Amino acid sequence: MPGYISSNENRFYVCAETSYNQTPPFAGSNRIPAVSLKAQRSIDVRSRKDKTGSRTYFGTPSGSRARTTYGLTTYMTRWGDTSRPPAYGCLFEAALGGAGVVFPGASGTRASAASLTFTHPHGLCPGQAVASAAEIRFVSAVANQTSVILNAPFSIPGDLTLIPTVSYRPATKLKSFSLLDCWSPDTAVQRVVAGAGVDRLRIAVHSDYQEFEFTGDAADLIDSSSFTAGQSGLAQFPPEPADAGFDSTIVPGHLGQAWIGASPNQVLTLTSAEIRLDNSLDLRANEFGATTPSDISAGERNVGLDFTIFAQDDAGTEVMYQAARSGSPVSVLFQLGEQAGEMCGVYMPAVVLETPEFDDAETRLQWRFRNARAQGLVDDELFIAFA
Repeated sequence: MPGYISSNENRFYVCAETSYNQTPPFAGSNRIPAVSLKAQRSIDVRSRKDKTGSRTYFGTPSGSRARTTYGLTTYMTRWGDTSRPPAYGCLFEAALGGAGVVFPGASGTRASAASLTFTHPHGLCPGQAVASAAEIRFVSAVANQTSVILNAPFSIPGDLTLIPTVSYRPATKLKSFSLLDCWSPDTAVQRVVAGAGVDRLRIAVHSDYQEFEFTGDAADLIDSSSFTAGQSGLAQFPPEPADAGFDSTIVPGHLGQAWIGASPNQVLTLTSAEIRLDNSLDLRANEFGATTPSDISAGERNVGLDFTIFAQDDAGTEVMYQAARSGSPVSVLFQLGEQAGEMCGVYMPAVVLETPEFDDAETRLQWRFRNARAQGLVDDELFIAFA
């Protein structure tokens, strides 16, 4: 007798598409620690204007266009195999556009203030991350082939051993991905979200666990029940990949660091923050003769930031207020996690703050900075990295 399907018997696999809406093969290494997926395919119903002689709805003609939307939330897990990007890296490539760049690490480097000196050519570029022990930083400028300037200093200067990082940066053209939604038993309806683009990325700081939220539109929502050969380039519905030793170690959300300021200072009174990326995404879905989208197209990028701190009468807090009043850009770094393999860095080189709201509802005064927006020159408003 058929039984109910447990909502916990669910596994997710993501894979970057090399061509739009062409689902690639999934492997066990593509599994991500997703919390939830909300995917919906709905027919684009247009109003009929013909005189039917009745108040009855006659229905929508077959072949009408459909719209597929999704919302995916996933945890951050330990990055164990540093020879390749983490499985959810293709989601950040889809959100930002740039390919993940792995820095293998280095030994014998020396940190002094916000500079880092190597014994050999480093090959780094602005926006790329470096990490040592429990800290992650970003390259703000390249001084020469053996030294770089960091966005903030390491806590302990001197000789450092740098661990591997993978960095993601914005690009003009966005990428797409496919997501395999597997359930147990295998006779249940399985799904594939194909041709997915990231319209919005949300990162919350100081949550219970470090998690990322992606939402957007997709070309199609395929299911094992109604699948026909040829959908999204598939000859058959993809089976669930063999187990590749999934590491479910997740990262507590309250660990990390925050650096904010024109000359960045570590902020020790941060209570919450939220980073938002809006790509103003649109699908090429309205061309004559097409029933499914043929590509994704991004508009102006909007990187927003909200955060709250306890107000203090120190110089660093006052500088933030003055920068907000004058509209002067400040540098912002959030480090999520504090162990090697469990760190994520979010770096915005130039953020214009709004004057904070004074919240005196509690026993200690809080400043709420809302609707701050990152700016830049060309594709340099936001950088995300893992270490």
